[in-house]
Amino acid sequence: MEENKKWWKESVVYQIYPRSFKDSDGDGVGDIRGITQKLDYLRELGINVIWLSPVYQSPNDDNGYDISDYQAIMKEFGTMEDFDHMLAAAHERGIKIMMDLVVNHTSDEHKWFMESRRSKDNPYRDYYIWREAKEGKEPNNWGSCFGGSAWKYDEATDQYYLHLFSPKQPDLNWDNENVRREVFDMMKWWLDKGVDGFRMDVISMISKVPGLPDGSKGEGALHGDFGPFVINGPHVHNYLKEMRKKALSGYDTITVGETAGVTVEEAVKYAADDESELNMVFQFEQNDLDNGEHGKWNVKKIYLPDLKKVLNRWQTYLEGKAWNSLYWSNHDQPRVVSRFGNDSEEYRELSAKMLAVCLHMMKGTPYVYQGEELGMTNVPFDSLEEFRDIESINAYHEYTENNLAGKEEMLEYLRYKSRDNARTPMQWDDTANAGFSEGTPWIKVNPNYTKINAAEQMSRESSVFRFYQKLILLRKQNPVIVYGRFELLMPEDEEIFMYTRTFEDKKILVICNFSKTERKIVLPDGFAAGDVWISNYDKTEIGKELTFRPYEAAVIGEAGMIHAL
Repeated sequence: MEENKKWWKESVVYQIYPRSFKDSDGDGVGDIRGITQKLDYLRELGINVIWLSPVYQSPNDDNGYDISDYQAIMKEFGTMEDFDHMLAAAHERGIKIMMDLVVNHTSDEHKWFMESRRSKDNPYRDYYIWREAKEGKEPNNWGSCFGGSAWKYDEATDQYYLHLFSPKQPDLNWDNENVRREVFDMMKWWLDKGVDGFRMDVISMISKVPGLPDGSKGEGALHGDFGPFVINGPHVHNYLKEMRKKALSGYDTITVGETAGVTVEEAVKYAADDESELNMVFQFEQNDLDNGEHGKWNVKKIYLPDLKKVLNRWQTYLEGKAWNSLYWSNHDQPRVVSRFGNDSEEYRELSAKMLAVCLHMMKGTPYVYQGEELGMTNVPFDSLEEFRDIESINAYHEYTENNLAGKEEMLEYLRYKSRDNARTPMQWDDTANAGFSEGTPWIKVNPNYTKINAAEQMSRESSVFRFYQKLILLRKQNPVIVYGRFELLMPEDEEIFMYTRTFEDKKILVICNFSKTERKIVLPDGFAAGDVWISNYDKTEIGKELTFRPYEAAVIGEAGMIHAL
């Protein structure tokens, strides 16, 4: 089958978390002018698209994912003029901008909600999901993603409203046609301004099952599970098709949906090649593999055969049906080198490069989270007071107060899994505050910034940054990396991740050692006389049998294949 070629399939996306990227005015908070200052850095890295986490006006209960005005810029981040300047400067450098679209919920300070809560007969009442009490309590037993009940009582009208996240993030009622019209009009406003697409926050949750029934409660659970009644709900695909028709048609966009709970079968509906809904989705299966009895809160390490199984399923099932997204980390995940690699001084750079090879050589659009290209690590937070993330703080209290974990034990879990690991300031250089701000940063700077920073890495040819640069270039130069069919080898091996990519008459082999032990590997037929395209060691010798060193990664082309770098 001939591959349907698209610019967004051939792109590499870089996620910016504005609050922590670069502060231009010394208030300790990253901002839009700071992003503009660093566009040349991103151009040098070689990325094509910036995914911009929310910059809209927000009271900032959930770091900008609680929006009070979709058509205004958060004051801490700057002005709309600053945004327009950044957009133009990015476009001048060949970089597109993908906005973060948060439309499952708004802030409780959004004008729609402030009107909605005034009275039961307000025209905006039905923009949100209001329900009567049930036997004097919440309308159902659902728990919020951020802890506690998913319902908040509102005295003014003696009803509860639904909030699947913070109480300050009431869920929109997408069954209301006016809500959809308002959202689509707002999207077109941004597209007319010149943005190039949207990453859609928790978009698989916009359609709820009528009746909102109680969820099942696992052993020891404090609340019922809303998942079966909210995720991939009854009208979600109809609403996204409507969005494609009424908001996205006529624009050449990149769209990716955050789709918690999505299966490969569902993903094909969301991201089918006919582009009737989205271009691709983010799946979470790989990030749930190290969950334990208390969900994400533990220090469990991932079992490589499980990871391979998940990624293989996504690579093979979507082949010829839908496009894939590739990511290790984002603003909601801890640092990948601390989670899936080895962040010790000896192995940090090697394992960061190995993880990059493993991801970027697969089929799909790769996403790089800010600092990932430097091998930034998790943060040694000293106490609960140093955390800023609402999910982490709420979890600490919920787990310790209900005797699910001791205080020190829970702090250890947070240091390993908290979203704040990804949210500490970008490490630009070895000056005060890592060159992020001249003021006091809003969150702790990782103390290892004197060793791990962009300035040092850009000056050193063997750095993680320079390696990412080469990987990105290699992908752009070789259609086999973008469009080739994926085939997993050695699925049960607990240390080696090995696969091939095949496109037309070209074939490459990717080998990644996820361990600190040496491994002997027999190369498949056709590769013993091949060429090493890229390796994270100075030299990788080719022969029928290879000795793969700790965290070694290499891409090998069949004999006679031409590549460039």
